[in-house]
Amino acid sequence: MPYDSEKLAEAIIAQARSTAKPMKKNWGNPAPLALAGLVMTLTPLSCQLMGWRGSDPSGAANNGAHFFCGGLLLFLGGLLEFFLAHTFAFVVYCAYGGFFLALGATLTPGFGAETPYTSTATGLLSDDFYNSFGFFYLFVGLLSFVFFICSIRTNVCLVVLFLAYTLAFPLLAAAEWTHAQGQMDLSHRLTVGGGAACFVVSICSWWAMIGGLLESVDFPFTLPMGDLSHVVPGASKSHHEEVHVLDLEKQDEQV
Repeated sequence: MPYDSEKLAEAIIAQARSTAKPMKKNWGNPAPLALAGLVMTLTPLSCQLMGWRGSDPSGAANNGAHFFCGGLLLFLGGLLEFFLAHTFAFVVYCAYGGFFLALGATLTPGFGAETPYTSTATGLLSDDFYNSFGFFYLFVGLLSFVFFICSIRTNVCLVVLFLAYTLAFPLLAAAEWTHAQGQMDLSHRLTVGGGAACFVVSICSWWAMIGGLLESVDFPFTLPMGDLSHVVPGASKSHHEEVHVLDLEKQDEQV
Protein backbone atom coordinates (compact mmCIF):
# COMPACT_ATOMS: atom_id res chain seq x y z
CA MET A 1 0.00 0.00 0.00
CA PRO A 2 1.57 3.32 -1.04
CA TYR A 3 2.38 5.81 1.69
CA ASP A 4 0.45 9.09 1.26
CA SER A 5 2.13 11.68 3.47
CA GLU A 6 -0.33 14.42 2.50
CA LYS A 7 -3.39 12.44 3.61
CA LEU A 8 -1.62 11.41 6.80
CA ALA A 9 -0.86 15.04 7.62
CA GLU A 10 -4.49 16.02 6.99
CA ALA A 11 -5.67 13.21 9.27
CA ILE A 12 -3.34 14.31 12.06
CA ILE A 13 -4.49 17.94 11.77
CA ALA A 14 -8.16 16.90 11.78
CA GLN A 15 -7.66 14.78 14.88
CA ALA A 16 -5.82 17.59 16.65
CA ARG A 17 -8.64 20.02 15.89
CA SER A 18 -11.28 17.60 17.17
CA THR A 19 -9.50 17.00 20.47
CA ALA A 20 -8.16 20.50 21.12
CA LYS A 21 -9.96 22.54 23.75
CA PRO A 22 -11.12 25.99 22.64
CA MET A 23 -9.04 28.82 24.09
CA LYS A 24 -10.94 30.85 26.60
CA LYS A 25 -10.57 34.58 26.23
CA ASN A 26 -11.06 36.55 29.41
CA TRP A 27 -11.40 40.27 28.88
CA GLY A 28 -11.57 42.63 31.80
CA ASN A 29 -13.83 45.66 31.99
CA PRO A 30 -11.69 48.75 31.26
CA ALA A 31 -14.38 51.23 32.32
CA PRO A 32 -13.35 51.38 36.03
CA LEU A 33 -9.75 52.10 34.98
CA ALA A 34 -10.81 55.02 32.80
CA LEU A 35 -13.20 56.31 35.47
CA ALA A 36 -10.47 56.04 38.12
CA GLY A 37 -8.31 58.32 35.99
CA LEU A 38 -11.22 60.73 35.62
CA VAL A 39 -12.07 60.95 39.32
CA MET A 40 -8.41 61.35 40.35
CA THR A 41 -8.17 64.33 38.00
CA LEU A 42 -11.56 65.97 37.92
CA THR A 43 -12.47 65.75 41.61
CA PRO A 44 -9.54 67.88 42.83
CA LEU A 45 -9.83 70.13 39.78
CA SER A 46 -13.50 70.84 40.50
CA CYS A 47 -12.62 71.70 44.10
CA GLN A 48 -9.97 74.10 42.83
CA LEU A 49 -12.39 75.70 40.37
CA MET A 50 -14.79 76.34 43.25
CA GLY A 51 -11.92 77.90 45.22
CA TRP A 52 -12.13 75.60 48.23
CA ARG A 53 -9.53 76.49 50.88
CA GLY A 54 -8.28 79.31 48.69
CA SER A 55 -7.04 76.94 45.98
CA ASP A 56 -5.84 78.09 42.55
CA PRO A 57 -8.59 77.63 39.93
CA SER A 58 -6.11 77.29 37.06
CA GLY A 59 -5.41 73.64 37.95
CA ALA A 60 -1.67 74.09 37.47
CA ALA A 61 -0.92 72.53 40.86
CA ASN A 62 -2.34 69.20 39.66
CA ASN A 63 -0.90 69.33 36.16
CA GLY A 64 0.74 65.93 36.58
CA ALA A 65 -2.70 64.40 37.12
CA HIS A 66 -3.87 65.90 33.83
CA PHE A 67 -1.22 63.90 32.00
CA PHE A 68 -0.96 60.63 33.90
CA CYS A 69 -4.47 60.19 35.32
CA GLY A 70 -6.95 62.12 33.23
CA GLY A 71 -4.97 61.79 30.02
CA LEU A 72 -3.20 58.44 30.19
CA LEU A 73 -5.79 56.31 32.01
CA LEU A 74 -8.77 57.68 30.09
CA PHE A 75 -7.00 57.19 26.76
CA LEU A 76 -5.85 53.69 27.72
CA GLY A 77 -9.34 52.74 28.89
CA GLY A 78 -10.77 54.06 25.63
CA LEU A 79 -8.40 51.96 23.53
CA LEU A 80 -9.33 48.85 25.50
CA GLU A 81 -13.02 49.60 24.96
CA PHE A 82 -12.27 49.68 21.23
CA PHE A 83 -11.11 46.06 21.32
CA LEU A 84 -14.34 45.14 23.10
CA ALA A 85 -16.29 46.80 20.24
CA HIS A 86 -17.77 49.41 22.61
CA THR A 87 -17.72 52.36 20.21
CA PHE A 88 -19.48 54.88 22.44
CA ALA A 89 -17.23 54.25 25.46
CA PHE A 90 -14.16 54.22 23.19
CA VAL A 91 -14.94 57.66 21.76
CA VAL A 92 -15.95 59.18 25.11
CA TYR A 93 -12.89 58.04 27.05
CA CYS A 94 -10.40 58.92 24.31
CA ALA A 95 -12.02 62.32 23.71
CA TYR A 96 -11.88 63.36 27.36
CA GLY A 97 -8.43 61.83 27.68
CA GLY A 98 -7.35 64.07 24.81
CA PHE A 99 -8.95 67.04 26.56
CA PHE A 100 -6.94 66.52 29.74
CA LEU A 101 -3.73 65.99 27.75
CA ALA A 102 -4.40 69.25 25.90
CA LEU A 103 -5.14 71.07 29.16
CA GLY A 104 -1.95 69.72 30.71
CA ALA A 105 0.09 70.77 27.68
CA THR A 106 -1.40 74.27 27.80
CA LEU A 107 -0.37 74.64 31.45
CA THR A 108 3.15 73.28 30.81
CA PRO A 109 5.65 76.06 29.91
CA GLY A 110 7.69 73.67 27.77
CA PHE A 111 4.87 73.43 25.22
CA GLY A 112 4.89 77.21 24.78
CA ALA A 113 1.12 77.55 24.51
CA GLU A 114 1.01 80.62 26.76
CA THR A 115 4.36 82.13 25.72
CA PRO A 116 3.08 84.29 22.83
CA TYR A 117 0.43 85.78 25.12
CA THR A 118 2.62 86.45 28.17
CA SER A 119 3.81 89.98 28.85
CA THR A 120 7.56 90.18 29.37
CA ALA A 121 7.10 93.12 31.72
CA THR A 122 4.40 91.76 34.05
CA GLY A 123 4.42 88.02 33.30
CA LEU A 124 0.63 88.10 32.98
CA LEU A 125 -1.42 86.59 30.18
CA SER A 126 -3.02 88.95 27.69
CA ASP A 127 -6.74 89.12 27.02
CA ASP A 128 -6.18 87.45 23.64
CA PHE A 129 -5.29 84.19 25.37
CA TYR A 130 -8.52 84.08 27.39
CA ASN A 131 -10.60 85.05 24.35
CA SER A 132 -8.97 82.27 22.32
CA PHE A 133 -8.92 79.50 24.93
CA GLY A 134 -12.60 80.01 25.69
CA PHE A 135 -13.50 78.50 22.32
CA PHE A 136 -11.79 75.25 23.32
CA TYR A 137 -14.06 74.94 26.36
CA LEU A 138 -17.09 75.89 24.27
CA PHE A 139 -16.69 73.17 21.68
CA VAL A 140 -15.77 70.50 24.22
CA GLY A 141 -19.12 71.44 25.72
CA LEU A 142 -20.76 70.91 22.33
CA LEU A 143 -19.12 67.49 22.10
CA SER A 144 -20.40 66.72 25.60
CA PHE A 145 -23.91 67.60 24.42
CA VAL A 146 -23.58 65.03 21.62
CA PHE A 147 -22.51 62.47 24.23
CA PHE A 148 -25.50 63.49 26.36
CA ILE A 149 -27.91 62.77 23.49
CA CYS A 150 -26.33 59.36 22.89
CA SER A 151 -26.40 58.52 26.61
CA ILE A 152 -30.20 58.67 26.72
CA ARG A 153 -30.19 55.00 25.67
CA THR A 154 -27.71 53.95 28.40
CA ASN A 155 -28.47 54.79 32.04
CA VAL A 156 -29.42 57.64 34.35
CA CYS A 157 -25.91 57.92 35.80
CA LEU A 158 -24.38 58.71 32.41
CA VAL A 159 -27.23 61.04 31.46
CA VAL A 160 -26.61 63.17 34.56
CA LEU A 161 -22.83 62.99 34.01
CA PHE A 162 -22.96 64.27 30.43
CA LEU A 163 -25.62 66.85 31.23
CA ALA A 164 -23.36 68.28 33.94
CA TYR A 165 -20.41 68.28 31.53
CA THR A 166 -22.58 70.03 28.93
CA LEU A 167 -23.22 72.80 31.46
CA ALA A 168 -19.68 72.96 32.85
CA PHE A 169 -17.74 73.74 29.68
CA PRO A 170 -19.87 76.68 28.44
CA LEU A 171 -19.65 78.16 31.95
CA LEU A 172 -15.86 77.85 31.87
CA ALA A 173 -15.78 79.36 28.38
CA ALA A 174 -17.86 82.30 29.58
CA ALA A 175 -15.51 82.67 32.55
CA GLU A 176 -12.55 83.00 30.14
CA TRP A 177 -14.32 85.62 28.03
CA THR A 178 -15.54 87.72 30.96
CA HIS A 179 -12.02 87.58 32.42
CA ALA A 180 -10.73 89.06 29.16
CA GLN A 181 -13.30 91.86 29.49
CA GLY A 182 -12.11 92.68 32.99
CA GLN A 183 -15.31 91.48 34.70
CA MET A 184 -13.44 89.60 37.40
CA ASP A 185 -16.37 89.11 39.80
CA LEU A 186 -18.58 87.64 37.09
CA SER A 187 -15.70 85.52 35.80
CA HIS A 188 -15.15 84.16 39.30
CA ARG A 189 -18.83 83.24 39.70
CA LEU A 190 -18.88 81.51 36.33
CA THR A 191 -15.73 79.59 37.25
CA VAL A 192 -17.33 78.47 40.52
CA GLY A 193 -20.45 77.40 38.60
CA GLY A 194 -18.33 75.41 36.16
CA GLY A 195 -16.51 73.82 39.08
CA ALA A 196 -19.82 72.85 40.71
CA ALA A 197 -20.98 71.21 37.48
CA CYS A 198 -17.66 69.35 37.25
CA PHE A 199 -18.15 68.21 40.84
CA VAL A 200 -21.46 66.63 39.80
CA VAL A 201 -19.58 64.86 37.00
CA SER A 202 -17.09 63.61 39.60
CA ILE A 203 -19.85 62.22 41.84
CA CYS A 204 -21.41 60.34 38.91
CA SER A 205 -17.98 59.04 37.90
CA TRP A 206 -17.27 57.80 41.43
CA TRP A 207 -20.66 56.06 41.47
CA ALA A 208 -20.10 54.35 38.10
CA MET A 209 -16.54 53.34 38.99
CA ILE A 210 -17.53 51.84 42.35
CA GLY A 211 -20.44 50.02 40.71
CA GLY A 212 -18.13 48.50 38.11
CA LEU A 213 -15.59 47.40 40.72
CA LEU A 214 -18.25 45.81 42.94
CA GLU A 215 -19.56 43.88 39.97
CA SER A 216 -16.05 42.74 39.01
CA VAL A 217 -15.53 40.99 42.37
CA ASP A 218 -19.07 39.51 42.42
CA PHE A 219 -20.06 41.61 45.44
CA PRO A 220 -23.36 40.66 47.14
CA PHE A 221 -24.95 43.90 45.95
CA THR A 222 -24.37 46.40 43.17
CA LEU A 223 -25.08 50.09 42.75
CA PRO A 224 -28.12 50.90 40.60
CA MET A 225 -27.29 52.82 37.42
CA GLY A 226 -30.85 53.37 36.22
CA ASP A 227 -31.01 51.41 32.98
CA LEU A 228 -32.69 53.36 30.16
CA SER A 229 -32.24 50.92 27.28
CA HIS A 230 -35.87 49.79 27.63
CA VAL A 231 -37.18 53.37 27.80
CA VAL A 232 -35.83 54.49 24.42
CA PRO A 233 -36.08 51.56 21.97
CA GLY A 234 -33.16 51.05 19.63
CA ALA A 235 -33.38 51.34 15.85
CA SER A 236 -32.63 47.64 15.36
CA LYS A 237 -35.42 46.66 17.74
CA SER A 238 -37.89 48.98 16.02
CA HIS A 239 -36.93 47.55 12.63
CA HIS A 240 -37.37 44.01 13.94
CA GLU A 241 -40.83 44.87 15.26
CA GLU A 242 -41.82 46.44 11.92
CA VAL A 243 -40.69 43.33 10.04
CA HIS A 244 -42.63 41.14 12.48
CA VAL A 245 -45.80 43.20 11.95
CA LEU A 246 -45.42 42.97 8.16
CA ASP A 247 -45.02 39.20 8.40
CA LEU A 248 -48.19 38.93 10.46
CA GLU A 249 -50.09 41.06 7.93
CA LYS A 250 -48.92 38.83 5.08
CA GLN A 251 -50.04 35.74 6.99
CA ASP A 252 -53.47 37.29 7.56
CA GLU A 253 -53.79 38.08 3.84
CA GLN A 254 -52.90 34.52 2.92
CA VAL A 255 -55.51 33.17 5.31
